Amino acid sequence: MAAQDVLGQTARLASSSALLQVLFRVLTFGLNAFTLRYLSRELIGVVNVRLTLLYSTVVFLAREAFRRACLSGSAKRNWTKTINLLWLTVPLGVFWSLILGLVWLHLLEVPDPSVVPHYQAGVVAFGLSAIIELLGEPLWVLAQAHLFVRLKVIAESLSVVSKCILTVTLVILYPQWGLYIFSLAQLLYVSVLVMCYGIYFVMFLGSPEATKKSFPVSRVKALLPSFVEDEAFVNWKEARLTWSFFKQSFLKQILTEGERYVMTFLNVLNFGDQGVYDIVNNLGSLVARFIFLPIEESFYVFFAKVLERGKTVKDQKQDDVAMAANVLELLLKLVLLIGLTITVFGYAYSQLALDIYGGSMLSSGTGPDLLRCYSLYVLFLAVNGVTECFTFALMCKEEVDRYNFVMLALSFIFLCISYFLTHWYGSVGFILANCFNMGIRIAHSTHYIHHYFRESSHRPLSGLLPSPALLLVYTLSAGVTALSEVWFCCDKGWMARLIHISTGALCLAGTLVTMFCTETKLIHFVRSQFLSRYLKKGT
Repeated sequence: MAAQDVLGQTARLASSSALLQVLFRVLTFGLNAFTLRYLSRELIGVVNVRLTLLYSTVVFLAREAFRRACLSGSAKRNWTKTINLLWLTVPLGVFWSLILGLVWLHLLEVPDPSVVPHYQAGVVAFGLSAIIELLGEPLWVLAQAHLFVRLKVIAESLSVVSKCILTVTLVILYPQWGLYIFSLAQLLYVSVLVMCYGIYFVMFLGSPEATKKSFPVSRVKALLPSFVEDEAFVNWKEARLTWSFFKQSFLKQILTEGERYVMTFLNVLNFGDQGVYDIVNNLGSLVARFIFLPIEESFYVFFAKVLERGKTVKDQKQDDVAMAANVLELLLKLVLLIGLTITVFGYAYSQLALDIYGGSMLSSGTGPDLLRCYSLYVLFLAVNGVTECFTFALMCKEEVDRYNFVMLALSFIFLCISYFLTHWYGSVGFILANCFNMGIRIAHSTHYIHHYFRESSHRPLSGLLPSPALLLVYTLSAGVTALSEVWFCCDKGWMARLIHISTGALCLAGTLVTMFCTETKLIHFVRSQFLSRYLKKGT
């Protein structure tokens, strides 16, 4: 597949995934706002921090390394061996579920049964849900490698909507069920997700469409583990790369979910405070989840397909190098401007957003300061996602192994800083520690990118430098909206709030106009790659 075609399909995958994440976040936030009025903060804290951490840890450790390794390089490979390798995620998931389940049941603090009933059943259900989801991993990788955009959108949409409907129904009818509600909803979510992928491939394989696309798997039986006579069970090159990514994924999970591990294992916050922190954290990570993450996942596939892992820039096809450098520069500029916008306007509108969303329970205390800090953290997340996306797509096995040592040291430093900052500043300390963590990771990735392109004429890191006029507008907007918050928000009535909102809208409009005038190359990239199919549909 030509690099230009890969870019077009990757951009469609990223934009579809972004829209999908919007749906997820809207439903999740609506669900949180709803459950806050029926259930206790403690119950929400246990579900959203303790049990979700168990599920995400099992899934991440069992599959992340396999995904990275099996999505690297061309889609043309021996898929029998790749599928065999991917099925190893299931026994690995069973292992992690048993080990971590015992830790969650016997070594961690157990919530008060009168406040959070049925904790043991919740641990079992969330561990089991991770194993069920891993049953669909070979199908997910096949779909992702061949850019099956519609399948991902439909499967994840149906699973999330089913989960939300069941949760709302049970919360209204049987609020006394406690963790049974969220356990059943989680099991339904993963079951629908895996069933959608399974049904699709049963119908797709052997069809005229599959034949037309020369799909590498022709029978449903080929999706199961199989032995080939006189051949290795797996591709050992992929297996060794998986092992390298596995060592890295363990450390990356600690860095990604570090604050939850500190909360879970060190008890620095009670379950009620954990619930508030998680709600604010989810609200603050809205843009990161529905824009940055899909871009990172989709363009990892693009860079891995267009450039060959482990080769220097001189040994690559120069047309592909030029395209990759141009895309990287524009992606960096895109996420940087989104992050700057969130940081600038998030500072002045955090308290108002929390007051509208959750009332005084969220807008009083540390909630606004927590969301303001998260607005800054979003900027770090934006840049780190794209720089690491490129770096991990190009690193050879030896470079990945070396990076593991960096991650090991960084993990230890991050956990120590999280612990001390939390004791000094409460939950805000988690965000400050995450900013430090992301800053170090960005420094490493930008150094790799600079070193990679130093023997070429391309300088993609220039995407991190917005125009001076735009920086001036951002500075003025920050000052005006901060003064507006002091004068009009948030205890001076709705008329004052509307004035505050209008002030922000005018500043945002001025920022966007300046952006359109000064960043014309970026605007063309977004219109041509992300919005083209939606514009065509509208004409």
